[in-house]
Amino acid sequence: MHHHHHDHAGECREGTGGSRLLPVIAFNAVITVAEYIGGVVSGSLALISDAGHNLADVLALALGYAGERVSRGGPSRRFTFGLKRFEVLVALVNALALVAIGLYIVYEGVERYMNPVPVNPYIMLPVALIGLAGNVFSILVLNRSRKDNLNMRAAFLHLVYDAISSVAVIGVGVALVFTDLVLLDLAVSLVIAVMIVWSSMDIVRESLRIFMQGAPSGVDTDAVYRGLLALPGVDGVHGLHIWSISSSEVFLSCHVRTLPDESGDTDTVIAGANAMLEREFGITHTAIQVERGLECGRAGENCCR
Repeated sequence: MHHHHHDHAGECREGTGGSRLLPVIAFNAVITVAEYIGGVVSGSLALISDAGHNLADVLALALGYAGERVSRGGPSRRFTFGLKRFEVLVALVNALALVAIGLYIVYEGVERYMNPVPVNPYIMLPVALIGLAGNVFSILVLNRSRKDNLNMRAAFLHLVYDAISSVAVIGVGVALVFTDLVLLDLAVSLVIAVMIVWSSMDIVRESLRIFMQGAPSGVDTDAVYRGLLALPGVDGVHGLHIWSISSSEVFLSCHVRTLPDESGDTDTVIAGANAMLEREFGITHTAIQVERGLECGRAGENCCR
């Protein structure tokens, strides 16, 4: 009367995202050192900010690589789901690191506004161009893996916004060659900070949703309930739970009550439910219990909701 449905095909497909992170980590470490030195020598806060963002990239990508490796570990007696949620934890740490970097840039920008520092665009420009080249290379390497999971999404987002900030820094460098508007350097730094914080909040929200075991944003729980209730021979549904243990795996468990005079076997009901859930909602990890003519406790028909 109780059945567990699990699509193991997804577990057999190991993403290549983790292996793609290694060359990106090494390349960005070199870029970080170059940008920081160039920012200090040229006096550009925008370039130092970009170096700080790159440093966050290196740490985030290193954590991301560790997250990819650890998340592939299979289930054990202690961790029956495996360590799949580790990649969500790493993504959350990455996103919070971005927020911290953004707030630091704002703080440093205010300091520079109160105590202006001269900027040498002739040092700033070539270093910024090197940084942009590194970002573009890294983006190309990770492009095919960016949708693998939340962790890869966070890593890819780090690189995209770092590339945008590098373009902005180059624009400031060009402007400073022809003008003395040092405030442009501070303005671009603040814009970069706002973009960094704004972009990271989506990953923070998604990570927290997974940790709080909320229903995935792409799954309508009411529609799932109605779909189960509409199955032939089903008289009621309760104990419905929908959650995810990672950014890509959705789980469902519920109790299905059949009509008292229903003559079909429970396996047929479960097979129909699983087929509908996979077809209409993409849910393949289920645990469904069938109850013949039993009432949904004393709470009434809606206790499953």
